[in-house]
Amino acid sequence: MSQPEKNGTQESAKSTAAINKKSKGFTDEERAAMKERAKEQKAEARANKNKAEGESDVLAKIAEMPEPERAMAKRLHEIIKASAPVLSPKTWYGMPAYAKDGKIVCFFQSAQKFNTRYATLGFNDTANLDEGAMWPTSFALTELTEACEARISALVKKAVS
Repeated sequence: MSQPEKNGTQESAKSTAAINKKSKGFTDEERAAMKERAKEQKAEARANKNKAEGESDVLAKIAEMPEPERAMAKRLHEIIKASAPVLSPKTWYGMPAYAKDGKIVCFFQSAQKFNTRYATLGFNDTANLDEGAMWPTSFALTELTEACEARISALVKKAVS
């Protein structure tokens, strides 16, 4: 009779050990993956917060502009956001600008800013607009026609490609 009790005890111990192993939870790899995902989510949240703050700063700067530049800057903002959602709006030297990975790709300079004859859409060296040995990095804007909007959209898309 003592034999079956011994077997029962051994089986019980094995079952308990198996249960304890299963209840241990996640593997080291799974825990590492979850930690990595949590970091990614925190980084995404910070980026979204920064993007939202940057956009409100840009919209505030645009609101300060006199007409017709205000309307032009608003429309440029819409075109740039639609053409390159990867860009984050932010202000740069008090001007609306758009950055990728923290580096300014393009910006809008109102004519009023430096008392110039026309507003300017400019691109920094981070923009992928290289074409041969010479290419334009800024464009004078006096009004936004449909053709201008299409060209700006194409330039912005190329700049972030």
